[in-house]
Amino acid sequence: MKLQVSSRLAIYALMELADGRDRQVSVTEIGEKYDISAHHLAKVMHTLGRAGLVRSIRGVGGGYVFCGNARRTTLLDVILLFENPSAGHEDIDTAKETPAGVALEKVLTEIDEIALATLGAITLSTLQKHKKRLERAVGDPVLSLLAEP
Repeated sequence: MKLQVSSRLAIYALMELADGRDRQVSVTEIGEKYDISAHHLAKVMHTLGRAGLVRSIRGVGGGYVFCGNARRTTLLDVILLFENPSAGHEDIDTAKETPAGVALEKVLTEIDEIALATLGAITLSTLQKHKKRLERAVGDPVLSLLAEP
């Protein structure tokens, strides 16, 4: 499953904000860390704010703070703010109406359903744990091997 840029940016931003520290982070800081457009990220943050996942702090030294629940917010919750992953396979396939095409479409639909179920089971907190494990493994070759999927 390929995610839209906005969904990825939202997940990166939430990972920065939901890391357990009560601190505010600016769009510029997040943009520089992940080498992403601050302008595009600002639009994403606005959507996250409307969803109640972040709150903006105005003024000098302002930024955003996480105000959601990292143990309950799933990757699917975030992705659904920006896209419709169950829209199906919208390509021009003249063979779709053949038995082979119908069988292929059924398999692809099942794969999408499994991906959605997985995204719905992974919380921001779980993703944070994976991130921290990878950060620890950077300097340790043994841990590095254990961190690989």
